[in-house]
Amino acid sequence: MKHLLNTLYVTTQGAYLAREGEAIKVRIEHEDKLHVPVHTLAGIVCFGQVSVSPPCMELCAQNGVAISFLSENGRFLARVEGPVSGNVLLRREQYRRADNESASCAIAKSMLSAKIANCRNVLLRAMREDATAQKANVFGRAARRLSRMLKLMARDMPLETVKGWEGECGRTYFAAFDGLIVSQRADFMFTVRSRRPPMDNVNALLSFVYTLLAHDCRAACEGVGLDPQVGFLHAERPGRPSLALDIMEEFRPVLADRLVITLINRQQVKPQQFTRTETGGVVMNDAARKEVLVQWQNRKQEEICHPFLNEKVKIGLLPHIQAMLLARHLRGDFTGYPAFIWR
Repeated sequence: MKHLLNTLYVTTQGAYLAREGEAIKVRIEHEDKLHVPVHTLAGIVCFGQVSVSPPCMELCAQNGVAISFLSENGRFLARVEGPVSGNVLLRREQYRRADNESASCAIAKSMLSAKIANCRNVLLRAMREDATAQKANVFGRAARRLSRMLKLMARDMPLETVKGWEGECGRTYFAAFDGLIVSQRADFMFTVRSRRPPMDNVNALLSFVYTLLAHDCRAACEGVGLDPQVGFLHAERPGRPSLALDIMEEFRPVLADRLVITLINRQQVKPQQFTRTETGGVVMNDAARKEVLVQWQNRKQEEICHPFLNEKVKIGLLPHIQAMLLARHLRGDFTGYPAFIWR
């Protein structure tokens, strides 16, 4: 099993990453601030005005450490990585399945079923924790709607219909999402999911954490030899990591959304850490981003019992486990893809 290595997040503007032997050195204003052996890293994520020397890029490429460049607010810009590795026979089977609507639909339905079940479980847990009549009604109505969708996934349907239900799942779930927020209500109200740009504080948090989750899911796909660009549920577009987004759907409610709700309800992020730009979008400041990154890394160290493997694993390894299970399904070890359903 893959070890849960650290991801180095560099958020300080003007930082410079250089190579020093078999380690990476972070320099800020001509002063060395951090020294990290490359073998301890799973990846590097640079936010905003962060520079990386060519020798540092070479060291990372040789050791399978991908460097991702994001805007200061978390929008993906580019990724630098070494030569593609992995089993070519596995990737060829992945392409064949993606081109076969029936096979692609079966995998997409399994992933979507897990997303629906996980959205429903998040709402049901919230309903048990906050039993007020108004919230019970909102959560209960959404949960029943999601239960009906889950039953529909057992039926035969074309891939486009599956994609349509994925959108309906999101609308149903987010219609009840505001009820999960119980603290700082005046400044963290949620009405509708918005992106590019996020139009409120909650959406700014969601978009940022989704970017972190997508980075981990892409690394997981590449780690088992799958092509992250070729998915089954999300449409293929140039530069879009469709397979990483597919696997990410299973984890949005239980990893990303629950973290955002916790950050707000525990007041680990504050309204003064968010600013509205001239275009109407909302951005977080550096202090908020650092707090999110710290809590994200802490969350990945927690352990749960994997429902399919029936053994304790660290949460940060879940994308890698699901990528491995998908690869084994494509090789013929499993008749179906065992998607992750949170218990």
